[in-house]
Amino acid sequence: MDNTLIQTIVDKYQFSEKQIKSVLELLENNNTVPFIARYRKEATGGIDEVEIKQIDDEYRYMENLQKRKEEIIHSIKQQGLLTDELKMDIFKQTKLQRVEDMYRPFKQKKKTRATKAKRKGLESLAQWFLQPKLNMRVEEKAKTFLNEEVTTINDAIKGAEDIIAEQISDNPKYRSRILKDMYCQGQIVSSKKKKAEDEKKIYSMYYDYSEPIRCVANHRILAMNRGEKEKVLSVKIEFDTTRVQQDIEKYEIKTKNEASEYIKEAITDSLKRLIMPSIEREIRGDLTDKAETHAIEVFSENLRNILLQPPMKGKQILGVDPAFRTGCKLAVINPFGTFIAKSVIYPHPPKAKTIEAEKELVNLIRDYNIQLLAIGNGTASRETEQFVATVIKKYSLDVQFIIVNEAGASVYSASEIARDEFPEFQVEERSAVSIGRRVQDPLSELVKIDPKSIGVGQYQHDVNQKDLSNALTFVVETAVNQVGVDVNTASKSLLQYVSGLSSTIAQNIINYREDNGPIKHNKEISKIKRLGSKTFEQSIGFLRIVDGTEPLDNTAIHPESYNVTYDILNQLGLSDKDIGTPKLKDILNKVNIDSLASQVGIGEPTLKDIIQSLIASNRDPRDEFETPILKSDVLSIEDLNKGMKLSGTVRNVVDFGAFIDIGVKQDGLVHVSQLSKKFVKNPMNIVSVGDIVDVWILDIDEDKGKISLTMIDPNE
Repeated sequence: MDNTLIQTIVDKYQFSEKQIKSVLELLENNNTVPFIARYRKEATGGIDEVEIKQIDDEYRYMENLQKRKEEIIHSIKQQGLLTDELKMDIFKQTKLQRVEDMYRPFKQKKKTRATKAKRKGLESLAQWFLQPKLNMRVEEKAKTFLNEEVTTINDAIKGAEDIIAEQISDNPKYRSRILKDMYCQGQIVSSKKKKAEDEKKIYSMYYDYSEPIRCVANHRILAMNRGEKEKVLSVKIEFDTTRVQQDIEKYEIKTKNEASEYIKEAITDSLKRLIMPSIEREIRGDLTDKAETHAIEVFSENLRNILLQPPMKGKQILGVDPAFRTGCKLAVINPFGTFIAKSVIYPHPPKAKTIEAEKELVNLIRDYNIQLLAIGNGTASRETEQFVATVIKKYSLDVQFIIVNEAGASVYSASEIARDEFPEFQVEERSAVSIGRRVQDPLSELVKIDPKSIGVGQYQHDVNQKDLSNALTFVVETAVNQVGVDVNTASKSLLQYVSGLSSTIAQNIINYREDNGPIKHNKEISKIKRLGSKTFEQSIGFLRIVDGTEPLDNTAIHPESYNVTYDILNQLGLSDKDIGTPKLKDILNKVNIDSLASQVGIGEPTLKDIIQSLIASNRDPRDEFETPILKSDVLSIEDLNKGMKLSGTVRNVVDFGAFIDIGVKQDGLVHVSQLSKKFVKNPMNIVSVGDIVDVWILDIDEDKGKISLTMIDPNE
C-alpha cells in the first residue's frame, strides 16, 4: 500500500487517511464492497458502497498512473536524457494524458516528416535556424546540406521546418497552454453533411449549431457524437490560433533575422497539422468520456430506483402481454410468484374477438380471485388498457390494473433462464409471467435480465459498454444486498448477486434445497458444496432464513454478532421471542447507546444496526419508496386540457428533464426548467424513477403526440 497515493486521495476527497487505509486493507483481504459497507462500519467510518468503490477505483487508477510514470522515467533514463527537473515534473502530474504529453518528445516515433528529415541529416540545419544570430545567408547554409536525398535548397529548408514543427508540437508547455485556452475559448460546432439523410429530423437542432466548449451539456455531446457516427453531422472544434501563434513566435524567435519567416511557417504548420488536430481529438475524447460517465451515472441511478420499487406483496396477479395480431397473452400468478394458469384473448384487430375476449378475461378474474392486472407497456398497451378498463366497468369487477414497463421482457422470454423455467411456453407467454412478477417483486424478476435491457438510460447504447456493464452490475449487487435474499425461495439469478456468491455456488444452494428441503439454520449453509468459510462470512448476513430454528437468521444481524445480540437481549430482560414486538421496540428505543456499547464491547455503528434489526426484523428498505399508481379507468390524450392537474409516475430521468406516465398513450415531459421554481442543475436532485408526482398540463401537441408538463403549481 503506497502512502503517497493514499495522501493524494485524501487531498482529492473528503475521506480520512484512516478510512482509505481501512477500505484498501479490507478489499485486499478479499472482503466484498457490500460486506464492508454493512459489517465493517467501525473500520470505515460508516461510508457506503458507492464511496468504497470510489476509493478502490481511485487507488487503482493512481497505481496504474504511478506504474506508467516509472516506465516513462526508465525509458528516458535509458536514452540518457533524464534530468532531476524532468523527473520531478513527471511525478507531479495527476493525469495520464499529461504524463504522455511529457513523454512525447522522447518517444520512438513512427515515420513522420520530421523523422525523415532527420534521417536526411537536416536536424543541425533546423537547430541553426533557431539560433539568435546567423553567420551566413539561409540559402547558403541550406546549400551545405544538399546530398543524394536532399537535392534542392527548398527541400533542405522544408525539411528543417518539419523538424522545428514537430519540436514545437512535442513541447508539453505549449500543448498544456493551448489545451487550456481551447477549453476556455473554443467552440464545438456541428453542421449537417450535404448528402446526409435525416428523414425524422432527429438531429435538426445540430444542423447549424455552435456552443462554447466550457458550456456544452453532456447529452448534447452524445447527441452530436451519434449524429456524426450515423454520418448525418460533421462535428469539429473551432479556435482562433492567432494569439497562440504570436506567443510561440515570441518564445521561439529570439531575434528577427532571415530565418524568422521560416520559423513562423514552421509554427503555423505545427499548429495546423500537428497540434490542433491532436488537441481537438483529446478535447473531444475528454468531453465524450465525461458525457459517457454522466450517462452511465444517470442509467445507474434510474436502474437503482427501478430495482428498489416496492413489491406488491400478497396479491393474486394477472400478467398481460398485449399484442394485436397474435393476441394478448395472459398469465395468472399467485402471491408467491408461482405460475397458475395461462390463456390468450383477441380483443383487437385483425381478429377482434371482443365478446370472447371479455368473457375469458372476466372468467379468469373471478375464477382465480385476481386482485390486480399488470399490463405491459409495449405494442397495443393503451388499446389493451382501454379494453380492460371497459370490462372492469361493464361487469363491476373489484379489480385494478397497472401499466408495467416491459423493457427487457422479450430478452428474458427468449433467454435460457426463461426456457428452463417454462420449457413448454411460447415466448410471449413467458413475457406475460415476467410482467406479472415484475409487479409482485421487481428486484427478483429484473435480476434475470441484462441490466442494459431494462432501458432507463440516456444514450446507453452509445457509451463504453464494458464500463456500463460494470457500473450496472455494481448497482444490481448493491440493491440485492441492501434488500437481502430469502435463501429458500431465491432464484439462481438472484442468489448470484449476493455478496461473495458466484453463479456456481448459487446453483449449489438450489441443488441443496432440492435434495434436503428448506434450509433451517445458517450452519447448514456452510455445508453447501464450494461454500467455504470466507464465502460464508461474506454472504451469510445477506441471506434470510424464514421460519428457521434460529430467529436471528431472519434478520440482517451477522452470525459473528449473535452472541453479543443475545447478551443485549438478556441484559434488557428480553428474549428472541420478543424480536419485532412493540415491547422490544419500546425498550430498545430508550437505551443509552454509548453505555450499552461499552457494556457489551462493540462499536456504536454495529450496535445501532443490531437494534434496528431487532426492532424491524423483516424490514424491507423498498417499503420506504412510493407504491405505484393503481387504476380502474383510463384517459386518452383527447381528455387532457391545459392547466389540468394529474398524478403521474416518473418513468425516466434524463439531463433535460423527466418523463411522466400520466395514464395516456404518450408519456409527458417535464422540462428541467419546470421541475421547480428554483434553478435545477440535476433533475435527479428533484425526482427519481418510480416517484409519484403531481403535474399540470402545459401544452398538448396531438399531431406529434407530445405532452408538456410542469411540476410548478400554477396557482402558487
